[in-house]
Amino acid sequence: MLKSPLFWKIVTLGGAIILLLIPLMMVRAIIVERADYRDKVDDAIRQSTSGPQKVVGPLIAVPVTELYTVLENDKEVQHKRSFLHFWLPESLVVEGNQNVEARKIGIYQGQVWHTDVELKAEFDVARLSELNKPNVTLGTPFIVVGVGDARGIGVVKAPKINGTALAVEPGTGLSGSGEGIHIPLPDSQWATRNLSLAMSLNLSGTGSFSVVPVGRSSEMTLTSNWPHPNFLGDFLPGKREISESGYQAQWQSSWFANNLGERFTDTKEIRWYGLPSFSVAVATPADQYQLTDRATKYAILLISLTFMAFFVFETLTGKKLHPMQYLLVGLSLVMFYLLLLALSEHIGFTLAWIVASLVGALMNGVYLQAVLKGWRNSLLFILALLALDGVMWALLRSEDSALLLGTGVLLLALGGVMFLTRHLDWYSFSRIKPTAEAVEDDTLRLWK
Repeated sequence: MLKSPLFWKIVTLGGAIILLLIPLMMVRAIIVERADYRDKVDDAIRQSTSGPQKVVGPLIAVPVTELYTVLENDKEVQHKRSFLHFWLPESLVVEGNQNVEARKIGIYQGQVWHTDVELKAEFDVARLSELNKPNVTLGTPFIVVGVGDARGIGVVKAPKINGTALAVEPGTGLSGSGEGIHIPLPDSQWATRNLSLAMSLNLSGTGSFSVVPVGRSSEMTLTSNWPHPNFLGDFLPGKREISESGYQAQWQSSWFANNLGERFTDTKEIRWYGLPSFSVAVATPADQYQLTDRATKYAILLISLTFMAFFVFETLTGKKLHPMQYLLVGLSLVMFYLLLLALSEHIGFTLAWIVASLVGALMNGVYLQAVLKGWRNSLLFILALLALDGVMWALLRSEDSALLLGTGVLLLALGGVMFLTRHLDWYSFSRIKPTAEAVEDDTLRLWK
């Protein structure tokens, strides 16, 4: 077997494919590097504007001072305890209108969104019944609305409590509980009647937009011009409509599902970063770096099928191709991915794929015309190469059926090879052909 020309031919082609892995890995490293540049642009946009936003509230914080007596050394000693009692709404309705705009830094692009948020909440005064004690003194309450990044707070329209406009103050008024705004309630009659709150604000950010459903019954409706939402968080929207012009989604939850009524205890500080929320992110569809990286995963398949076609051509026609010619064609296939990456940063992935495919076809067409001694065989190979590029494109665009398509391509390739070589005597390639001197010597011996 070691003396078989067929064996060494297969070993040489296998070595060529392994050797081509080196430039292919270099191309993948460039893809990762360019993608890192893109991520740095996203970070730069986030740092210069605002990050993900998580709205908590509105809820009412009531300062409470409680006097209590303990027995110390057989004497009653009076102590004082101060804390905040959080009055959560019975119902919360949130309506948002989001506008997403692109921001560019060089050739890279990120997204910044602006959302007009309207909040409506109803508070039941019966929730304060546990504070009606002679040893409890209530301070001036204030409405709290927390956000993820205060830099994104734009215009805040004067909120109204039972129709009365109130002033807005910066900060949540809570120690160590994030960023946001608070609204003092100066009316001394607030603890004797139900409260109805209506307010609106403009909020900007990047990434995700979230709202914590603090109401006993909470619902949110969000409309956006971005056609690629990524619904995440703890609750999926009950209804959603997505089109090329944007989407509309509706969420609904209650304390029975989220248990938020017990998350806000009497304390001076609330850590609400881990609270469940209605969430949606401005997702970027698979960009040129993800698509190009995914395409390189099929590079070995493309190179192997091309080498297989050359090998079958050699076998059927008797024309010999040098391993260096195989290697040069393989390098042109690797260069296809580098050209695809470079072009896609400027003209988009689809158009870059078409241009790179045509450039690769032209290069290989001119080269194979000289190697195969004619345009007929060269054009057949070029058409086959363009067909493979089309199949690769279908694999990239059909993630759900990529395995099925890839398996079908391999079956067709294997079936084609089996059909074309079904009458071939493979043992003839394993026999060592006699040299001219040996043939002449045998002839003389027979002549004598």
